[in-house]
Amino acid sequence: MQVAENISYKPPVVIIYKTRADYSKYVPVTLSDDKMSITNYPDPKDVFYNGKLAYPTALKKGFWLDNRGINANTAFIKMTYDEYSKLGSAPTAENLYKMILDKDPVTEIYNLGSRYRFKDEVSEINQLIENNSLGQFKKLK
Repeated sequence: MQVAENISYKPPVVIIYKTRADYSKYVPVTLSDDKMSITNYPDPKDVFYNGKLAYPTALKKGFWLDNRGINANTAFIKMTYDEYSKLGSAPTAENLYKMILDKDPVTEIYNLGSRYRFKDEVSEINQLIENNSLGQFKKLK
């Protein structure tokens, strides 16, 4: 038996964020740095997390816990998770770009590290938010 030497394992990370408006029901896409094109978007089968639609989890002080893949270049399209999940196939990146609600909706975003560090994820993250303890984590925007 051979063991692969260059395999690295990255545990899932906890991303929390705030947006200019409530986009929690809308599907996120990733824009290029110049916000002129979409670089990543989900297949309709990929808008689920643990068997349910991947809506973010509401946290304290307007933060959301990401369950889909939010980053500093995220935008949201006019389709809800429910509507998008029922499509037979994903629209083209060009058509999705025309559906963007806001090209720069994310106002704050933090990487809290490994998802495995939390036993009661929502409760513990809300405690960090309440205690103004987010400064110890990597701020992405």
